[in-house]
Amino acid sequence: MSERLNDRMVIGVSSRALFDLTVENEIFERQGVEAYCRYQVEHEQEVLRPGPGFRLIRQLLGLNDYGQFVEVVILSHNSPDTCLRVFNTIKHYGLPITRAVLASGASLAPYLSAFHTDLFLSACEEDVQSAIDGGIAAGIICTERTYGEAEEDDRIRIAFDGDAVLFTDESERIFRSRGLIAFEQNEEQNARLPLAEGPFASFLHKLSDLQRRIGLDNCPIRTALVTSRSAPAHERVIRTLRAWNVRVDEAFFLGGLEKKEFLKAFGAQIFFDDQSVHTASASEEVPAARVPYRRERRREKVNYELSACRTG
Repeated sequence: MSERLNDRMVIGVSSRALFDLTVENEIFERQGVEAYCRYQVEHEQEVLRPGPGFRLIRQLLGLNDYGQFVEVVILSHNSPDTCLRVFNTIKHYGLPITRAVLASGASLAPYLSAFHTDLFLSACEEDVQSAIDGGIAAGIICTERTYGEAEEDDRIRIAFDGDAVLFTDESERIFRSRGLIAFEQNEEQNARLPLAEGPFASFLHKLSDLQRRIGLDNCPIRTALVTSRSAPAHERVIRTLRAWNVRVDEAFFLGGLEKKEFLKAFGAQIFFDDQSVHTASASEEVPAARVPYRRERRREKVNYELSACRTG
């Protein structure tokens, strides 16, 4: 009988999100695919350094000490012939990753759906965009920095922005078009009306369910909401999470303050935000990934901004 992954959280990760492939990517961009392939084959016995998503993936795989909860799949544009270096590195670090898609440059989107992926991390914007368009939580991970080993801690710490990440951007659109006062008035008036689910709502549901299955008293998963909202716009968020029957362990209503110091204090192993200004800043301290808008919403946003430029 075929094995099924229905009861597991399925994490798709690209080799570049998992390992530091800065040099290799530069070879690919400057010299082309043949030079890249040749370099990988020539260096396939050399172990790669951990990349920005490494610690998160290792910690998530550690949840399988409590039961078969997590499956990690490598999804890569590499060809089968150039994959040995990645698999040798996986073995070196003792990561229990056995499944992979090696697409030789083809689109990864169909395989994300085939695996029923709950989260996809990649440095490739087009792959992440396709995942988001297909209803899969996904982030473009910042690869500009590498991160040293943190203090010994078994906890998995995942942080989310609110609007356009956990929730849709319906309220954010009011802020952009009509300003802060109108935004706060709207949130007060609709405090008891739950916000609609955004691209990462399903992933938060999955994390919350895992917390219950493992047991809240000793669960190593810890989540945080890190948002630019502040009172009075906080109540609608809290009531929304209550209506969804999900939990976050910590919440930071920062009222526009820079987020990176709070993320550092929280010890985030990943932070998801829709704005590059926030992910670029956060990545100075912790791994961060940008969540793109769906293509249709991105077009609406661009059209609105162009209209504002013409009339402003």
